[in-house]
Amino acid sequence: MSRYRTQNPATGEIVETFDSATDEEVENALARSHSAYLEWRERSIQDRAAIVHRVAELFEERRDELATIMATEMGKPVQEGLDEADFAAAIIDYYAVHGPSLATDYEIPSAAPGKAVIESLPVGPLLGVMPWNFPLYQVARFAAPNLVLGNTILLKHADICARSALAIEQIMHDAGVPDGGYINLFASHEQIATIVADPRVQGVSLTGSERAGAIIGELAGKNLKKAVLELGGIDAMVVLDSDDVAAIAQDAWTFRVTNGGQVCNANKRMIVMDDIYDEFVAELKKLATGLVPGDQLALGEGEFAPLSSRTAAEGVNAQVQKAVAEGATLEVGGVLSDAPGAYFSPAVLTGITPDMESFHEEIFGPVAIVFKVSSDEEALALANDSSFGLGGSVFSTDPARAKKIADRLEVGMTNVNTIAAEGAELPFGGVKSSGFGREMGPLGMGEFVNRRLHFVAE
Repeated sequence: MSRYRTQNPATGEIVETFDSATDEEVENALARSHSAYLEWRERSIQDRAAIVHRVAELFEERRDELATIMATEMGKPVQEGLDEADFAAAIIDYYAVHGPSLATDYEIPSAAPGKAVIESLPVGPLLGVMPWNFPLYQVARFAAPNLVLGNTILLKHADICARSALAIEQIMHDAGVPDGGYINLFASHEQIATIVADPRVQGVSLTGSERAGAIIGELAGKNLKKAVLELGGIDAMVVLDSDDVAAIAQDAWTFRVTNGGQVCNANKRMIVMDDIYDEFVAELKKLATGLVPGDQLALGEGEFAPLSSRTAAEGVNAQVQKAVAEGATLEVGGVLSDAPGAYFSPAVLTGITPDMESFHEEIFGPVAIVFKVSSDEEALALANDSSFGLGGSVFSTDPARAKKIADRLEVGMTNVNTIAAEGAELPFGGVKSSGFGREMGPLGMGEFVNRRLHFVAE
């Protein structure tokens, strides 16, 4: 089987295969990327931003095509794909509009006699290693700010997202990004190591698993390259109290099963106060009952889409079965379809305790895990009892009470009375095993940039 392929996860059918890059093609891409950088960095940032704005327009114009591609290759329901295309366009346009001002030179006070200015300059070609769960959004938040800055992009997409990868490359070309400014590469793991080691490449950004992050981080460190790593998460959603438990359970469920639960910053641990816990779980069970597999290209009410692959569905099923074997309770759902389909029915899991291995694992699928607590301090301790630290949320009818807990969460993003605030202008990233660095918002312009001191003596 070709490594890069389009395979419908609903049926297992391999729709199309793609040739992997040869070593000669990788070398050619490196040379083209570096050559393009030497020219691209000399253009004004306004000119680069205008081209990036055109990229955003093309994402909007081709949203139907992009959504259909994603549905076919990784199972995302078409409506969710349309939403992703729109969000990707918004992120790209954010940098087209605000990028030039975010990279403006500024003077700093200095005791030395003279004028000290901090400049924001590009650094060179960058490698992006992107995941399958959001084929457009992940690329947009890496590529857009760096293209505006004047860097060039080498992009290695997930094996199952080849059509999305090629569609994005075509958009970049059609928008006027110069030849070599954005290059898609169907590269192998060995070739990735070669690219990171190449002196022309100045940094690498990866979104993926802890394991992949450790490999890329080691490669980057060994070669003295800047890295941004956005890895896993088992984000806590702490519910202290509520005057509408059904509504908050509905929000919790909707967010947890979006994209088949294959979301880094999903509310994977729902930590609920004991006086509303039973009602909360009962509402989740209602929402999870009676769901049936559906066609992701035309998903109906009460239907769920396949996960990204049969392998992914089997992996989620194994994790749920392991938790049950350790003593957890599968309240509803959690049924793996017969092969070759990648369907796993959305599930509710309770009774996981910190002494279980399952407590510390990220389940990358539609599984709502609920914990019962009896005090704010217990809720906080449970939320922070994780090697991950991506995001977290706290809900209460008293925002000040919620803020007290949110302020002490060991994460990169805290939220009060919303599960995860989203917007092109809002930075995204975590701490601990969830990685380091930030994408989106003003911080997204600050990772792969030469903040050069320019000093003119009096």
